[in-house]
Amino acid sequence: MQDNTGAVLSKNDIRDLLNSSPPLVENPANLEEQLQPNGIDLTLRDIARLSSRGTIGQRNAQRVLSSSERMVFDENGFVNLTSGEYLITLNEIVHLPLNIMALAKPRSSLLRCGVAVHNAVWDAGYEGRSQALMVVYNRNGFQLQQDARVLQLVFFRLFNPSEGYKGYFQRENMV
Repeated sequence: MQDNTGAVLSKNDIRDLLNSSPPLVENPANLEEQLQPNGIDLTLRDIARLSSRGTIGQRNAQRVLSSSERMVFDENGFVNLTSGEYLITLNEIVHLPLNIMALAKPRSSLLRCGVAVHNAVWDAGYEGRSQALMVVYNRNGFQLQQDARVLQLVFFRLFNPSEGYKGYFQRENMV
């Protein structure tokens, strides 16, 4: 029997975990399109322009998140973005078990358009509908459609189960 701890999950591993309760990723719009050889694509739910400064201090009590103003998609579901920073919210809800963590990377098509997506580590035990920072570097702007695939989430099996994420963003945006 092969020990697969510390390994990146394959398409088949992910498919098996999608059938667990709760599923690894809840409500993918088009599973066969989103499921990749080593991850799953996540799609855009909402996008907002940052509208205030944020603060991060030494303690969580000193944290002040930047405010944002939700942008409106046009009649075809597109939004025109000028060069700048945006907060995106994803459609899918992720349920990471205590023995799996994840990292997300932007889809390569975004990079080829001068757009990057930045995010943090997805700790084992995290549950929620996550957000990420999208930066349009292209001085000509960028057009993005609601429900477009923007990130690929890659899962890693831990050598030992974690105590689980218990931070501020646990169960974020679940409604």
